[in-house]
Amino acid sequence: MARIELWQLRCLVGVVETGTFTDAAIELGVSQAAVSRNVIALERALGVRLLHRTSRSVAPTSAGAQVLRRARQVLAEVDELVREATSGHTRLRIGHAWSAMGRHTREFQRRWAAEHPDVELQFVRTNTATGGLAEGLCDLAVVRTQVDRRFAHATVASERRYCALAADDPLAQKRTLTLDQLKDRTLAIDRRTGSTTADLWPEDARPKLEYTHDVDDWLAAIAGGRCVGLTPHATVTQYRRDGVVYRPVRDAPPVDVQLIWHREDPHPATRAAVTLLTDLYERD
Repeated sequence: MARIELWQLRCLVGVVETGTFTDAAIELGVSQAAVSRNVIALERALGVRLLHRTSRSVAPTSAGAQVLRRARQVLAEVDELVREATSGHTRLRIGHAWSAMGRHTREFQRRWAAEHPDVELQFVRTNTATGGLAEGLCDLAVVRTQVDRRFAHATVASERRYCALAADDPLAQKRTLTLDQLKDRTLAIDRRTGSTTADLWPEDARPKLEYTHDVDDWLAAIAGGRCVGLTPHATVTQYRRDGVVYRPVRDAPPVDVQLIWHREDPHPATRAAVTLLTDLYERD
């Protein structure tokens, strides 16, 4: 297998983009001879000629054009890898599966920008049980399900449960509902990220279940009248949908809102995020 080094790719791209070996050397901060040696080494490793060279110009060959396109992609990905690895303290990624911080999401963003201007905030929606934390897609995550023991966590609040149902459902005429009123319905559930299980009902009086894949799938099943759903208050504010209404379920236990993070390697801004979100919920 040919051994290709990143510096060889950078030299190739530099020569083509600047038009000469001399200008590429200036751009890369090395000697012209070093640029030439790296391009020649790349050609030898690949076994193809990559550049047409004349006394006045340099242009990629047909094979060179193909290599050049892939080289730019590889270098861009490497640069992104370096940027992500070195920007951990200047960016905070908060993952969530469905509803982020509910009605507090916007205020959290505004307060964070004002109080922590040096730490960029990003929200990442990932339909996994850990909101993307286990997958390495975020630094901490908002979850409303049982916490994976691998992660540290803080419970910041509890949210009331609501029933989501079609706007023309007879139960939509009521101001509040009970679990017993839902036992004869079909309940839409997301097994990976949802906070609802059939255990909320007695074993001999449980609704039928229909499993969905994500929040859009869940809402579609409810809007069409095929199912009803049970969800924390955050969904009510984050996912308003034509044909779907929400009614509080007065005898359903609340859902804990938790922030989770890697126990051994927490982001430096973790404590600040916990404090801010706790404060926002306490103002309710």
